[in-house]
Amino acid sequence: EYMRAFRDVEEVQAEAIQHLSSFVRDKSGMALFSLPYLLTFTELITSAMKTHIDSLKLQVDGCSLLLEILSQALEQDVVMALDENVASSLLDTMRKHLENEELLSLLCTLLMMISASEVAAENLRKVGIIPDLLSVLRNFLHNERICFSCCGILWSLAVSEKNIDRALLKSAVPVTSAVLQEHLQNGTVTESACSALWALSLQGCIIEDEYEPTTALLLDALRMNLRRPVLVKNAFLALASLLRLSEISALRFIMDSKGSGINLIKDAYHLHFDDPGVVESICLLLNEMVQYGEMVVLFVESLFLSPTPKDSKENCNSS
Repeated sequence: EYMRAFRDVEEVQAEAIQHLSSFVRDKSGMALFSLPYLLTFTELITSAMKTHIDSLKLQVDGCSLLLEILSQALEQDVVMALDENVASSLLDTMRKHLENEELLSLLCTLLMMISASEVAAENLRKVGIIPDLLSVLRNFLHNERICFSCCGILWSLAVSEKNIDRALLKSAVPVTSAVLQEHLQNGTVTESACSALWALSLQGCIIEDEYEPTTALLLDALRMNLRRPVLVKNAFLALASLLRLSEISALRFIMDSKGSGINLIKDAYHLHFDDPGVVESICLLLNEMVQYGEMVVLFVESLFLSPTPKDSKENCNSS
């Protein structure tokens, strides 16, 4: 009531957010609140941020508090599907403070958490977040946290089958590829970028001129991060999508100058033979390769000539 009564007074809103922050940090007290209370907190905070959008400190404090609320909600297995008004308020903050790296880092992390809900992801799409997200990525390509979060948001937006705007998502491919190129040695960011590229490939957003360079980039990601099962699975799934579309991708996969992708499949299988998700992605990739004829079949068969922890063919048949 205090926040509602003095909506236009910045000092009151800032003080209230500080008070709420102290309360939320006391997890024993926070646990008493149900979803309606959490949603009310969120709406009040985003309303204060929208009203006082020029106040950088209030934006930072508001984002930090929202992150804490969402984190604790997840710990309690509470899913908060935030509405379009909240999504719009957060996007307004992003647009107003596009040059502030600290705030954008917090905000993108917050938006990634929000986008895990299909309803919230749809609301973010409705308010037109994609162009702004890509601008942030281009401007802060060096920032690992921003890149990780933005690729996570792109994955959530692209993986949805509702109201896909392919024209917009196509423009995300070169930016996502740039993130992958920039952060190949950072497994966490690379994993997020590979997931985004897989989702974009599923939606048919990768164009013909991008087939070969994207294939090469995914191979580089695998070479440098082969021990990460989620990354391996998503990279192989993205490659399977590319091979389904293009013979050029298949040739690059087999004959890449840095080493054949066949060897990467073999090494990945040795490392992750007991991971059903990885094994399934390998089988899907092999299935796409077989369509390109006898030469590829011979390469694939060579995969099974040396001993493996379990019989690979049986694993593929059972996937």
